[in-house]
Amino acid sequence: MSTAAVAATAAIGRRVLLGSGLGLGAWAAVADEPKRVAYSAAMVPLRLGRDVVTAAAMLADYSYSLHGLEGAAREEAKKACHQRGADRLLSCCFKNGGVYIKLGQHIGMLDHLLPSEYVVTMREHMLDRCPVSSYEEVRQTIVEDFGRTPEQLFASFAKEPCASASLAQVHEALDHDGQRLAVKVQHRGLREASAIDLATIEFLVKAVKAVAPDFDYQWLVEESQENLPMELDFMHEATNSARCASNLDSRRSRVRGRVAVPGVDLSRTSHRVLTMEFVDGVKVTDLEGLKRLGAAPRDVSKLIGETFNEMIFTFGDCHCDPHAANMLLRRTPDAATTHTGGTWVGGGTGTAQFKGKWQLVLLDHGLYRQLDDSFRLEYAGLWHSLVFADEEGIRRHSIAMNAGSAVPLFAGMLTQRPWEEITKKESADRLKLKYTEEERERIQDYASLYAREIGDLLRRMPRQLLLLLKTNDCLRAVDLALGAPINSFVITARECTRALARDRLRNHPGMLTRLAVATDLAAVEFRMTALRLLTWLASLQLELEWLLWGGRRAVVVSGLPSAAAA
Repeated sequence: MSTAAVAATAAIGRRVLLGSGLGLGAWAAVADEPKRVAYSAAMVPLRLGRDVVTAAAMLADYSYSLHGLEGAAREEAKKACHQRGADRLLSCCFKNGGVYIKLGQHIGMLDHLLPSEYVVTMREHMLDRCPVSSYEEVRQTIVEDFGRTPEQLFASFAKEPCASASLAQVHEALDHDGQRLAVKVQHRGLREASAIDLATIEFLVKAVKAVAPDFDYQWLVEESQENLPMELDFMHEATNSARCASNLDSRRSRVRGRVAVPGVDLSRTSHRVLTMEFVDGVKVTDLEGLKRLGAAPRDVSKLIGETFNEMIFTFGDCHCDPHAANMLLRRTPDAATTHTGGTWVGGGTGTAQFKGKWQLVLLDHGLYRQLDDSFRLEYAGLWHSLVFADEEGIRRHSIAMNAGSAVPLFAGMLTQRPWEEITKKESADRLKLKYTEEERERIQDYASLYAREIGDLLRRMPRQLLLLLKTNDCLRAVDLALGAPINSFVITARECTRALARDRLRNHPGMLTRLAVATDLAAVEFRMTALRLLTWLASLQLELEWLLWGGRRAVVVSGLPSAAAA
């Protein structure tokens, strides 16, 4: 690392330490846990020191290993640097804990933005390795928030957690009327330490940018600074949960009765404790569990796609952390749950009749993005143009989202497809990901090649879009894990078309508008079916050519798949 780079890194570190030192004394005097804050303050130099050492080692490795290399040799050396950097970052996150675990999990979902070595390393080691608080810490938090022990609040309370995540862990409890409950308790000290952690992470990002301008992830820090305080407020999560349940229970919802949200007991919920109904189910990626429920993976993928497209385009209110652990599948209850005691919101209080043999259950409602109507409709228009390869429309809507001259790159970030495939009108499957290793490497190479441009785009684009990119990545990961990916773009085409149609009806009510909207919706179905027919015929032609010219593999034509089965 150059002398200038070292000086820049040291200067940033001094500013962070000075700012932290000046503020922590006053903070400790007024905080609820002055001892814990004082401990956190004492840990700042150590945690920051780990950040500095990690950043310096990574930057020195890149500078030394890539010096003087070009072409294929440079690319091979860069991949090795990426892996060593990912290992160092993983070690730093585990040692620092707290918010760093959450950050590492977030990195594990950013396939389209970061080198694959970082994404894969974090995904493989972070998602299932979370801190566990002792029962004494859990008990102390409940006593501080409610003035009563767990034994007084509940008929029984399991001392061992049944699940643990980066921010909290869940204990099973039993109400005095015999109802099973899930009690989510935040890990102690997170609320107090989060500001310090974010300050040290911001230092790390700025230090890296000072010596390697291509690696500018300030947007990630800004998103964390905005969203983490809300995720650490379980009253906010309870509000999100109730709103989601109300949306999916409304007559506007096309998944009504097929998707459930656990009810929340507000009388036993605080900023650090969330009490909700206990849900028995299996993870949506548990293929053996799905088989026992009689749920085909393809049908599960389809319902998940319909649910989240509806959240975005119909309600403009989206759950932005839909990884596999936050979605369960359960056998459909005989009737809606009736809660007794406490003050319950969401969940079984809805009026919808349950449908089908199984239900999708959405958990962990801490991270949401509410979309204003102007953005929601612009986003719907963009996806409508992407699905139908309308190049003029793609450019118009992308520019409205501050893509500027980088429209092809922006469209590629959204779809993970190259521009020449995005604008190919003849195929309905041109946007469908194949999830092959070759495709994955191409996406990662694309992200690495345009790292600086992607960073610039992420800083310019509307803040509402950043979490939607994360949501898309989470859903793709679930789709891949199910092993039966669907053409989700057909579902997207329908939902964004309906959203645009509703806007037309609202602004121009009347019979003529209704007729025009009905015609548009029918045209979408017809066009998607026609495109699928063309794709199938092209595939059949290739197979016949193989046979005609001595292809070695036999072909069995199984029939034309319908658009409704997409």
